[in-house]
Amino acid sequence: MRGLFVDTAGWVACADAADPSHAGAVVARDTVLRRNLLLVTSDYVVDETLTLLRTKLSLAVARAWWEQIEPSTRLRWELLTPARLEKARGMFFQFRDKDFSFTDCTSFVIMRELRLDRVLTSDAHFQQMGFEMLP
Repeated sequence: MRGLFVDTAGWVACADAADPSHAGAVVARDTVLRRNLLLVTSDYVVDETLTLLRTKLSLAVARAWWEQIEPSTRLRWELLTPARLEKARGMFFQFRDKDFSFTDCTSFVIMRELRLDRVLTSDAHFQQMGFEMLP
């Protein structure tokens, strides 16, 4: 699949003009969209993003973000199935020297399954797993 996975840190950077990665994240997101590629995310990332936007910025910002992405035909939402959750659980407990969140592990599973190698994020855990981080 051709596209760009968007992690929580990427969504927040796009939504928060004060985020140090904001300008680069917006450029990376918009470049992908201009190339008619899909943005890909997961239900776990959406959950994490909504919560973070609400607590970091405001409920209004979280709502505006939701209203922008929810109807988008340029965004593919991947759901965490029992099989994906089992793979993520295995990964979560496998890497004892890393401090990956469980949501990170679910994202790694989806990215590998869909053969996505690029991710919009500032979370270095993705680089540790061999993915190319944007911006």
